[in-house]
Amino acid sequence: MKKEQDTVCPIALAQRIVGDRWTILVIRELLLGNHRFEEIQAQTQATPQMLASRLKKLESDGVIERRPYNDRPPRHEYHLTDMGIALHPVLLALRAWGETWCKSKKQEIAIHYTHIPCGKNPGLGPTCKACGEVLRRQDLSAKLSKSFDAERQERTGAPGRRRDEEAQAG
Repeated sequence: MKKEQDTVCPIALAQRIVGDRWTILVIRELLLGNHRFEEIQAQTQATPQMLASRLKKLESDGVIERRPYNDRPPRHEYHLTDMGIALHPVLLALRAWGETWCKSKKQEIAIHYTHIPCGKNPGLGPTCKACGEVLRRQDLSAKLSKSFDAERQERTGAPGRRRDEEAQAG
């Protein structure tokens, strides 16, 4: 992963890895528990070529790893490495910014979290508004709003289902 760098700016270096729409959406899907190509493609709406390209780049950068789940035909799932999981706070920050500045006041919050240690709504910040603890991925439980769940189900053609799952993204 170490490459000759023309800058020491950490923002510029990070942007080279995660600085485009498709990459962030792929990471969102992996954090939400979608690991197969078809699932990721349906939810990101990337072309197969675009998605394959991003997955290869994320793998070569050390953000994700491929794991086989079928031998005939060969099929792989994609999982975040420790480096990829460390992007969770970044996605929480993007979520908070998007909820605050990019949506109308009439729109509901897309993902409702519960902070497992205190059992309360943690709010949009990097720390729980109820107990003050730093929000960690493994300490969050998520429920998709009805509208976000419906939007996601429409992309897959599956009937709506309420997803109560461990929080994996923002």
